[in-house]
Amino acid sequence: MPASNSVPAAGIFGCAGLTLSDQERRFFQAVNPLGFILFARNVDSPDQVRALVNELRASVGRADAPVLIDQEGGRVQRLRPPHWRKAPPGEPFALLAGRDLPLAKEALRLNFRLIGRELADLGIDVDCAPVLDVPVPGAHDVIGDRAYGLTPAMVAELGRVVCDGLLDEGVLPVIKHIPGHGRSMVDSHLDLPVVEATRAELEAQDFPPFKALADAPWAMTAHVVYKSIDAHAPATTSAKVIGEIIRGIIGFQGVLISDDLSMKALGGRFEDRTTASLDAGCDVVLHCNGDMDEMTAIAAALRPLTEVAQERIAVAAKRKRRPQAMDIAAVTARVGELLA
Repeated sequence: MPASNSVPAAGIFGCAGLTLSDQERRFFQAVNPLGFILFARNVDSPDQVRALVNELRASVGRADAPVLIDQEGGRVQRLRPPHWRKAPPGEPFALLAGRDLPLAKEALRLNFRLIGRELADLGIDVDCAPVLDVPVPGAHDVIGDRAYGLTPAMVAELGRVVCDGLLDEGVLPVIKHIPGHGRSMVDSHLDLPVVEATRAELEAQDFPPFKALADAPWAMTAHVVYKSIDAHAPATTSAKVIGEIIRGIIGFQGVLISDDLSMKALGGRFEDRTTASLDAGCDVVLHCNGDMDEMTAIAAALRPLTEVAQERIAVAAKRKRRPQAMDIAAVTARVGELLA
């Protein structure tokens, strides 16, 4: 097992099933990734998920190893009934905000306190939410009803509420997909989106929600090419987009993780995807599908977290708040009442 004082590798990995295999346990012990991510294939019951989270952390000998999940609500939620609440996507909150912004913010904060409470109860401490992408007419539905509005101002305002609801429950939010996925005409899980918008258009529409939440603890990159900034590489592997836009104009200084390296938007060998993402300025690379061959290739190119990345992770961890008492049944009813 890695020594507890050894610097973790700059990677976050998934696993294949409901428990760790011996091969996975040995792999994680040897590689010592920063943390882990869970998907629906890893979820059966609350006790099983808690046990898996404990197994994952034990494999690297760090009780504070981050464990991530995508729990937005709507079509993107890995924890589902009967054991967990079916949460709404972003769209109903945006529609309510158009009629009554204070009520929408109340409903959304309570909704994400409920999500945060469910995650914290399982030992999951990072939620890959909120989506801060602003969809444009005709864009691919990969964002769609996940969005918190159709204007940068509304997305920024509601995105801040999502972050606060999660932080209230001791869970770190991840703003995504920086610097903006709302113009994508294809699904980056399957193809590489290329955005033709001018820099001025991007600065007016796509970047502002991220700029407004530049103090967020974590962010996830977009596998999107912005031709007006770097025509040759998606944001994840573009030193120009990360240095000039994400760390520059947007001013994000938190933990920057890649979107999933196994997505088909990225081509080439997994070793090269890893090196290109880290060289471009990602603090950590993410790999989700649990495929051991792909993980082994990524591990071969991983490097220890930089000192700057370690500091960003430590600063982010301090943002968690101490959860306050909450009547879950009453809060659940209130969210339903507000959205009705």
